[in-house]
Amino acid sequence: MLWTRPFLAMILAAAPVAAADSQRPTGEAALQKALAGRVQVGEPVSCILLLPTARGGSVIPGTAVIYNSGGRMYVNRPRTGAEDLTDDVILVSRTPTNQLCRDTTVDLVDRFSRISRGFLQLGDFVPYARPRNGRAR
Repeated sequence: MLWTRPFLAMILAAAPVAAADSQRPTGEAALQKALAGRVQVGEPVSCILLLPTARGGSVIPGTAVIYNSGGRMYVNRPRTGAEDLTDDVILVSRTPTNQLCRDTTVDLVDRFSRISRGFLQLGDFVPYARPRNGRAR
């Protein structure tokens, strides 16, 4: 029974991590939180300009990627690979133009080991903005 104490210690040490994970919002809840105070403005678009306007690629685990462009946020729900989106991945896209478009393949690279963790295929970009004077910009 010597193994019982170390085993019990490992379980107890992991308990706070498990509790923290259970309190983390689900992908959809995290997306709604990120979009709080914003409304959809217009129809989804197939491409967005990268530089100098689009910034980042905020990952909503298991759900979507958010790109900021000026006062707008573009939500992209990948056609494939969304289940591999985590806080621990870096998005790497290679595009021959200054645009990021639907069906572009984006590599997912582990933030710490720099090892490939898969890829995703982008979907349409849905624009969101904060309403100004009762109307969205």
